Amino acid sequence: MCRAASTPGARRWILTFRATDPLSPARQRWLERRRLEARRLIALEKRFLPLLVSALLPILVMPITARRGWPAELLLALVFNLLILQSILTLPVVTGVTYARLRQDIFRGIGVVGGLGLWVPVLTGTWPGGVFRAVEMVLLSLFFLVTSMRLVRLLARVPRVNVQVMAGAAAGYLHLGLTGGVLATATQVLVPGSFSLGEGASHQLLLDRLTYFSFVTIAGVGYGDVLPANAVGERFVILLSVASTLYVALLVGLLLGRFIASEEVEMLEDDALDLERVEGPGNP
Repeated sequence: MCRAASTPGARRWILTFRATDPLSPARQRWLERRRLEARRLIALEKRFLPLLVSALLPILVMPITARRGWPAELLLALVFNLLILQSILTLPVVTGVTYARLRQDIFRGIGVVGGLGLWVPVLTGTWPGGVFRAVEMVLLSLFFLVTSMRLVRLLARVPRVNVQVMAGAAAGYLHLGLTGGVLATATQVLVPGSFSLGEGASHQLLLDRLTYFSFVTIAGVGYGDVLPANAVGERFVILLSVASTLYVALLVGLLLGRFIASEEVEMLEDDALDLERVEGPGNP
């Protein structure tokens, strides 16, 4: 495509097509919707870096939140609520479809309920029963899982690739690790004994321990201090490993393809402008 567009005949054909082939009203409306969506997506780029920072915070405060007690529960609730809030702000509705707005409301509702549930152990001093903890972990798992998928879809639609978009891709990878940690915690609560937590389990919160296990798994390191202990834990590790591999492969392919496409568009536009300067607007 680049070789064909670089010849004078091809460039002249592009300019002639633009000048002599008027767009239909339906085509014009479609192009206007695409331009509006592209402007909205470009406006969202500035939110990717705060999302990356908020996804890093739960990992950086792990040495503090790993300790049992009220300060650790408070800090854990603060950083996870910040991440939930930033995820909601970064992933708004771009299209005006009715069911998309309904899904957005459900997405926000799950995030708000899950975030509020993290304050219960802060106020009461402990997690109130296994059922509440299981429901809370399931809600957080669902929210972070949907966030990871929506972030991949958003990155696949961005019209360009820059440093901010790359920050969004890194935030998506951290989201995947945090999602794995929350899902592993929910699995351990619902099916006790799914994971052998090792020596650190006696003085470390379950969520912190299994979040560490999640990142070790998606990185392919496998230290062996936390291990799946039954068939449920083993299947979880398989799914998490496959999901992390697919995420990296798909995201690299999407961003690389978008970068190449944007470079080709810029080359075509530069060739067209150069031809206009050489031939002039009145020349055939």
